Amino acid sequence: MIAPTLRSIWLMLVGVPLLLVIAIVAPGWWTLSAGWIAAVAALMFVDLVMAARAYQLEIEPDTPVLLYMSGEDPVPVTFTFPAGPLPSRMEVQLETNDLIASPRRKIIKGWQNRAHTADFTLKPIRRGTGRLERVWARWTGPLGLVSIRNVKPLEQDIAITPNTRWVKEEAVRIYQRDADFGIKVQMDRGDGSEFDALREFVSGMDRRAIDWKHSARHRMLLAKEFRTERNHNIVFAFDTGRLMSEPLGGVPKLDRAINSALLLAYVSLRSGDRTAIFGFDARPTVQSSILTGTGAFPHVQRLASQLDYSAEDANYTLALTSLASRLERRSLIILFTDFVDTISAELMLENVSRLLDKHLVVFATFEDEALSQMINAAPNTAEDVSRAVIADTLLQEREVVFRRLQRMGAQVIETTPERFGSELVSRYLDIKRRELL
Repeated sequence: MIAPTLRSIWLMLVGVPLLLVIAIVAPGWWTLSAGWIAAVAALMFVDLVMAARAYQLEIEPDTPVLLYMSGEDPVPVTFTFPAGPLPSRMEVQLETNDLIASPRRKIIKGWQNRAHTADFTLKPIRRGTGRLERVWARWTGPLGLVSIRNVKPLEQDIAITPNTRWVKEEAVRIYQRDADFGIKVQMDRGDGSEFDALREFVSGMDRRAIDWKHSARHRMLLAKEFRTERNHNIVFAFDTGRLMSEPLGGVPKLDRAINSALLLAYVSLRSGDRTAIFGFDARPTVQSSILTGTGAFPHVQRLASQLDYSAEDANYTLALTSLASRLERRSLIILFTDFVDTISAELMLENVSRLLDKHLVVFATFEDEALSQMINAAPNTAEDVSRAVIADTLLQEREVVFRRLQRMGAQVIETTPERFGSELVSRYLDIKRRELL
């Protein structure tokens, strides 16, 4: 598309006073007026002819295969002019669909071998199929009188998945200490409650581990060695309803919960425990069997990517009753959900209490940053004070629900998104250390 620039418009406007003077004082010299308009039009035509060969702009994006939630990935786009004059300045923009935040506009200056590569940063907003729609480029001719716009359709799809990159980095950090022991299979002794063997008591061992009966029989102090318990069921129950689909810091709560759950799934599978995925909104949506071994982690990732956003409210009665009927042995159930007030939490509390009769439940949710900001805001106006009072009341209601959960026997995790994953892993390890399963 071709359009006049501001420079050409100003050239036309500069001649308007002269044209008026000629029309009033010397109408016979009207040809000068026509000559001015023709001269500007001729210059615009010359500018267009000089830039005509630049219409063959080549645009080549290096599109990634995957994008990860709560992450940012660069997309290099190479702009090449095979022939014609090179513009001194060119504006470029990458257009995406609504699942990816619109990248910032770039200004290209300087060329190398008639090409320039601009890096656009893609930040996913929601899981699904992202799409690169088109690339826009705009520059002016050598004289700056004509603006040229080039639009190239891309129509390239990119899968947006849970942030397994972050999970891998955190897992490497957690298990980095294992490098000191080599790659041979070894038994984790010293912790846990499962009896492993008897050995001679030496200085530094826990005296409570002494087996006095066998020590008397063998006439030497013998102590028990234990090994870490394994094969526990860890069930990740995700509320995919309306409240969990709301954004928190630009990322839906559900995606933040999935990232943290994947980290814990990797840790638990590597520790010898078994995991399962369960998702629900108004009805159960994703239900998996019990998975075991680190080789099952890719399958856990695929199941987690199937947890879709929903605009419906969670039906705790149907979901948790269905979940309880599928579990045959005592399990650790980690419930990722949220609530607004004590009234909306009543059904949740009632159904969680039924689960606690047989299972251990960890209630995992995020801190309500919006309410905290209202409370901590400076009370400059009466409206600020009212908002702070209402926010404080809502936070107190949340605390009432948490205390009721704890009195019933459930464990509660409420923290910021940045600490959610580490807090989840720490609570899991603490539960195993205290032999609550």
